Amino acid sequence: MNIQYWSKRCASLAMLAMLHPGFAHAQQAASAAKPALTIAPKSSDLVQHYVLSPLAEAPLTEAQKLALLQKNIKYVFVLFQENRSFDFYFGTYPGANGLYSQPASETPGLTQPIVNTDGTVGTISAFRIPLSVTDANGNTVPIYPADTDSVNHSHAAYETKIDVKGGVTRNDGYAITEEGITLNNGVPSKVPTLAQKQMGELVMGHVDCNTAPILWNYADRFTLFDDFHQTVLSASTPNALAMIAGQSGETQWVKHPTEATTSLSSNGVPVISDGDPFWGSQLDTTPVATKQPANPPSASPEINLTFATLPLSFMGSAIQTTVQTDTQPAADLTDVEKDITEIAGNGVKPTNWGWYEQGYDHEFNDPGATATHADFIAHHDAPQYFGYISNNPAVSSHLHGLSDFAEDVANKQLPAAGGVFYVRGGYNNLQGLSPVDPNPKLATVFNGNDDHPGYSDVQISSALLADEINLITTSPYWPQSAIIITYDETDGLYDHAPEIIRNYDPEGYPLDQGPRIPTIVISPYSVTHAIAHEATEHSSIIKFIDLLFGLEPLANLPDEKQAKADGLLMFGQAYLGPADAGVAGVGNLFTAFDNNRLTGAAAPLPAAYAQIPENLVNTFPQAGNNGCQALGITPTDAGLPNNVPADFNPRPSSTPGVPTSGTWTP
Repeated sequence: MNIQYWSKRCASLAMLAMLHPGFAHAQQAASAAKPALTIAPKSSDLVQHYVLSPLAEAPLTEAQKLALLQKNIKYVFVLFQENRSFDFYFGTYPGANGLYSQPASETPGLTQPIVNTDGTVGTISAFRIPLSVTDANGNTVPIYPADTDSVNHSHAAYETKIDVKGGVTRNDGYAITEEGITLNNGVPSKVPTLAQKQMGELVMGHVDCNTAPILWNYADRFTLFDDFHQTVLSASTPNALAMIAGQSGETQWVKHPTEATTSLSSNGVPVISDGDPFWGSQLDTTPVATKQPANPPSASPEINLTFATLPLSFMGSAIQTTVQTDTQPAADLTDVEKDITEIAGNGVKPTNWGWYEQGYDHEFNDPGATATHADFIAHHDAPQYFGYISNNPAVSSHLHGLSDFAEDVANKQLPAAGGVFYVRGGYNNLQGLSPVDPNPKLATVFNGNDDHPGYSDVQISSALLADEINLITTSPYWPQSAIIITYDETDGLYDHAPEIIRNYDPEGYPLDQGPRIPTIVISPYSVTHAIAHEATEHSSIIKFIDLLFGLEPLANLPDEKQAKADGLLMFGQAYLGPADAGVAGVGNLFTAFDNNRLTGAAAPLPAAYAQIPENLVNTFPQAGNNGCQALGITPTDAGLPNNVPADFNPRPSSTPGVPTSGTWTP
């Protein structure tokens, strides 16, 4: 069994050619005609969508809508990708809050300072990374925008990139921060090298439907959220934690101030960096046979995390029995003892769940029967950070590899009662796909599938999403599913939308929340061709799961609630902790679901509507680099100048220099 099986299953179906010209905007399997592009605001003013029928949307209270969601949706799939900003992918998506949806003067950071290699201070504007450039000799040189280097996404870099002044985020420090430069009264602190300047340029680049046709296809057909923010103003690990906890450890900091993260003690709480989990590290004395995986084991891991998460809530009424098999209860459970009692007393049955991450265990392409963990990225594996998960075999059994997801779905092995299932890629890809760029060096660099710049290719990563979604749609789970494509953080790539800072770290720097990330909701009950303006973040996914499965919000569990109250008294901060309740501006994703489909006034979307044929998924470049034409979408920068810097290079580290006649000249 392997991931190639997904495409084989899908190829046997009579699929819709979703990216084929003239058919890409089919509204449903039964109707290929596209209506007039009339944008109709809903009465809530949270969603805009193309009108599909003369039926007015059935009015529903939130309680009524929740009851229908609970009736119709049993499976939540979170396809959790890496390190892209909303503007990087969708800054020119029609109808969204993008780079050109308002005057330039009202777009924070659209033009910002950059320091040239001669020491002068210039400006740079956001630009589309082109498929090719013209070199100094007039030659057309392909530059392959699907493969870009990773930029600076540390906590400190995020702070200067968003540039908070007077409580307002100006988002105009991306380029010079990326160069590693500060301006003092307009004078740069140093002169950048060519590579440093090119990194400053890269952070301002974005792509569109030609480079990312599969993502734009899903956004067009289903519901794209254009106000979904990463929770923590920092790197991947804190936001992976936020996906299951709504925080990165603020309540643990309140309870244990000596564990606070500072410039002198970086591996503390709240977590603000990408240290690996303690469990599986060199400091972990767990016997090798039962130790969590790592590649390689870290000598400087994060501390054991002890605050509440969804996996704790998922234990439900069986929680007091489940935690008895924790091998280190004193270290793991003390901070959640009251939470455990509360969860046990709520009478909610356990919720099935799984975390599937590439390389966690044996993958089909591992040589032999032993797991190599070659593609495993421990600092992306959020559950592994918590001792009450890693040290409890009954709970850690919910952690799996990516091949296991293919097998469980294809073989109909997911629980009949439904559940929540997170899916993540990793280094490399299991299908042996290579990027389009013919440079043989890059074939072994940009072949990852979780979309992280620096090692993943945009189209290979999109292929993984399409394979996962195709697999779900050919299974019995599609009619009762909600699929959420989302990301952990932006990688530090430019996004113009202002952030709302509600929390500060132990040294007083902005902590929550961060810039926007792409998020798309796909379901048989989706609003189609929709742009949701609902204010959302990772905690919104938690809130949706809380409501769907009848779980008490993490923020209302007694240990977390008390820590939140203590945080106000101790640090003068009212919102330290989970944001799935009691925090304004954190929606529940309900705007993604069509009332008429939920009530039965309109038919649920058929599986074929969400499927993409194998030949379009795994043929690179996808849609022949003409995805916009194939989809029939005109990006909002069409006809506008595209101010690509003359010395631009999307990969200053991987292919240093400037493009010349198909090569790179240092």
